[in-house]
Amino acid sequence: MKIYVSGSMAYDRIMDFPGKFADHILPDKIHILNVCFTVNKMIEKFGGTAGNIAYSLSLLGENPVILATIGKDYDRYFEWLKKNNLSLEGIKIINEEFTAGAYITTDKSDNQITGFNPGSMKYKSEYKFKNINPRDSIAIIAPGNLQDMAEYANVYKEKGINYICDPGQSLTAWEKNALIEWIKGSMMLITNDYELEMVMNMTGLDKKGLLKLTKTIVTTLGEKGSLISDGKSDINISPAKVIEVLDPTGAGDAFRAGLLKGMVAGKDIKTAAQMGAVTAIYAIEHYGTQEHSYTDKEFAERYRSNFGEM
Repeated sequence: MKIYVSGSMAYDRIMDFPGKFADHILPDKIHILNVCFTVNKMIEKFGGTAGNIAYSLSLLGENPVILATIGKDYDRYFEWLKKNNLSLEGIKIINEEFTAGAYITTDKSDNQITGFNPGSMKYKSEYKFKNINPRDSIAIIAPGNLQDMAEYANVYKEKGINYICDPGQSLTAWEKNALIEWIKGSMMLITNDYELEMVMNMTGLDKKGLLKLTKTIVTTLGEKGSLISDGKSDINISPAKVIEVLDPTGAGDAFRAGLLKGMVAGKDIKTAAQMGAVTAIYAIEHYGTQEHSYTDKEFAERYRSNFGEM
């Protein structure tokens, strides 16, 4: 089955400050804040919602089409995608901009200061769909360029393609009616529990009301697992056991990849979500959003140890 993954491509620049931010910020001078933090080092990692989801899908044997933009510094990311057998056909290069970048500085108390440059993400990817078989296609619309998010939903509705709404960090940019229209007609809405509250507040709809727009709501609950709701019943999905928590960043994107893999493999929604739970822990156990890897055998054994036979 063809999987379309729209969202962002980004470089994550991660820095560690050897002290505490609080020791260098004067509360009574916060109105004229002017500080500089000298960091120990900077590590660059591949990231972005579309990149992260596609990467984990590639580990699960899929070759999704990434629908996103990337900047003039695309060469390193393209080499990485090729290494992981991921197609470049849906990625549009914006030569006037740098790739979207997150600059994340963490102090000794795990406080973070992040600067984000949208760069190439300010532009639409404008992928042209050709010769699509709706019965053999599925899509996820992850946070990225807002116009892309809205327009791809319209394309999927027009062509009869099942799609998943994954609003994430884009939520603050939506207007009420546009958000409702985006979700309306989707096969699934996937958020964490905080984001679901935001969606309900923004739309004025409770969960029952949202289920009149979409068929299923999947809510991730961090270390408590996830919840699947279809208006008839709720299914609680236990979290998979983590060996060591190193970095929870990217776990949500990995979960979405495992969920998608289960769906395209014809698994029931409970099994698909459990596959998502297993995929997520691999990301949690590694520093960075695309640093984990596993074989089919290792994944199957990890699934079996947590949930039994797949």
